[in-house]
Amino acid sequence: MAIEQAGMKRWANGDPDAFIALLAPDVSYFDPFVAARIDGIDALTAYYNQLRGKVHLDKFEFIEPRIQVFGDLAILTFQFVSQTGDVHMHWNTTETYRKASSGWQIVHTHWSFHQPLKPTPAVAG
Repeated sequence: MAIEQAGMKRWANGDPDAFIALLAPDVSYFDPFVAARIDGIDALTAYYNQLRGKVHLDKFEFIEPRIQVFGDLAILTFQFVSQTGDVHMHWNTTETYRKASSGWQIVHTHWSFHQPLKPTPAVAG
């Protein structure tokens, strides 16, 4: 979790380098702003570099992080809430890490929008 928090502190100021340093060569990536999965470190680094200096988060919070470790594989899941000005964004996130000789590397990352459910009125009938 400390790795993810440190990376997000830099990302919140437009610097993706902490996450780029964690990418495995065969990384894959999904988010709602790209039309298709991004495959490979070169393609994902290019995408992150397009966002360099453009991301700014006033506040962010990791909600209910969960880490599951299976040998040399770790899955981190959490909900993420960010705020920039009056704009709040809610995300569901999965980061899959693989332990390499150099340390933990991200092999898959998936970000999707999360909209908290609103209670629905009871149906009369």
